[in-house]
Amino acid sequence: MQANASPSSPRGLARNLTGYGDAEFSIFLRKAFIKALGYTDDALDRPVVGIVNTASGFNACHRNVPELIEAASRGVLLQGGIPVPFPVISLHETFVHPTSMYLRNLMAMDVEEMIRAQPMDAVILIGGCDKTVPALLMGAASANVPAILLLTGPMLAGNWRGERLGACTDCRRFWARFRAGEVTADDLAEVNARLAPTIGTCSVMGTASTMALAAEALGMILPGGACIPAVFAERLRHAEEVGRRAVGLAAEGLTPSAIITPAAVTNAVRTTLAAGGSTNAIIHLTAIAGRLGIGLGLDAVDALARETPVLIDLKPVGQLYMEDLYQAGGAVTLLRELRAKLNLSCRTVTGRTLGENLDSAPGGGRPQQVVRDLADPVHAEGGLAVLRGNLAPDGALLKQAAATPALLQHTGPAVVFEDLADLAQRIDDPDLPVSPQTVLVLRRAGPKGAPGMPEAGYLPIPRKLARQGVKDLVRISDARMSGTAFGTVILHVSPEAAVGGPLALVRTGDLIRLDTARRRLDLLIEETEWQARREQSFGSPAPVAARGYQRLFLEQVLQADRGCDFSFLTSPVRSWI
Repeated sequence: MQANASPSSPRGLARNLTGYGDAEFSIFLRKAFIKALGYTDDALDRPVVGIVNTASGFNACHRNVPELIEAASRGVLLQGGIPVPFPVISLHETFVHPTSMYLRNLMAMDVEEMIRAQPMDAVILIGGCDKTVPALLMGAASANVPAILLLTGPMLAGNWRGERLGACTDCRRFWARFRAGEVTADDLAEVNARLAPTIGTCSVMGTASTMALAAEALGMILPGGACIPAVFAERLRHAEEVGRRAVGLAAEGLTPSAIITPAAVTNAVRTTLAAGGSTNAIIHLTAIAGRLGIGLGLDAVDALARETPVLIDLKPVGQLYMEDLYQAGGAVTLLRELRAKLNLSCRTVTGRTLGENLDSAPGGGRPQQVVRDLADPVHAEGGLAVLRGNLAPDGALLKQAAATPALLQHTGPAVVFEDLADLAQRIDDPDLPVSPQTVLVLRRAGPKGAPGMPEAGYLPIPRKLARQGVKDLVRISDARMSGTAFGTVILHVSPEAAVGGPLALVRTGDLIRLDTARRRLDLLIEETEWQARREQSFGSPAPVAARGYQRLFLEQVLQADRGCDFSFLTSPVRSWI
């Protein structure tokens, strides 16, 4: 039996052979077993396209994955390839303990190793929920086999008593109203049944939607693929086209490393900022870029933010939902408005450049109210601000476009919570010393401290203040925040408290100054007091694990400013943005 590719460039079933010491015997065995599935020799001599299956009974965002696999497989077959689905880990934000971020790197490893281990000439990456898309792109970037991303798509908005609702900004808004006594438990139960009326990812500009737009700007999605709702037939037609294109990618050998370049990552960051996107996206884009030796520095993010206004009117920064953005033309409409600020020569999965994609995309000039023009933005600066100062020497993020303007310049006394358990125990204590001027501080909720950097940075307004009508406070933590959340929330403080970061030095009653205009976050104590506190011991160290993935995580996870990837999975930085 002859192999169907030369040893120097194997293809199809001749790729990634099992090690028996006899390549032709490996192919012989491989064909024998796969024929049990009913394949003919003619079929097995064609290009193999792997399809990553992230379906799970715990993941409503991915309930349409079986349909997408069927449609993508049809496209592969029509183009003369053989589709082979295979499973990997599936992560849903609300169904993973302690947080999906804790398992993002495990999923990325799963994706990378399965692509490396199995014979495929190209791979279709199906995902949607928050950490799934970054994990898929991280793994595919490291494996560097021709790859294309197929999203599950956003859900449609719901409705309660005539008011449009969308997961999960309105989840948080109504929960806050319930804590403030503005809605009843019965009202909340009704709302709960209407927040996620269809399958798909969150219908606001949360992390899933942000990463969808960023991935299209990055060049890893076919034009138009970021915003098609999960329940629309167009999503299936798009999946079929993805299948066709995957066969083309295999023939051309167009790999992620040729697409995910410094210029492409810069386009993705700028798109995130113009979308008023999730703070989580900066961590994820840093990790994706880091797999290919591209350094994404926070100073570069802030420089881009200062010159990139928010243009999309979607919650939590604006008022609309993903289905509205889809009807307005999707990512293409935003990218066209940003055209003068983008690098249009970046290559994409179409084989053409970003500029060529925009030129050929339909729908230019259609009337719409979702994407503003540069002269009339939703917010004059990008949605995010990078803060430094003695509390965040390696940086922190503030979603300034979703903050209370009056709190962007603020000095107030700290109330400190040692960890998540302390927060849960004391946040609603009637004797908690809080006022509208208070700065809430949560520590030991970072990558190692929690562990896993949960989305706990959106600290609830203490009940006694909520019932007085207080809607927002300055909140600071080394945790993350859902992209669907809003408020004056400072996140990703680096280095985190659990590894000796200065957040560990804060005491209740200390004054903290937020100066967003100067990009500063500072603890206002004398230098002598600072040094004295440095010499003392503060609380418990980061958790220590004896075995398993937790041990690997705690030993290898990097800080937020470096993408929270594992140190041994990143590539040496060859270029910085």
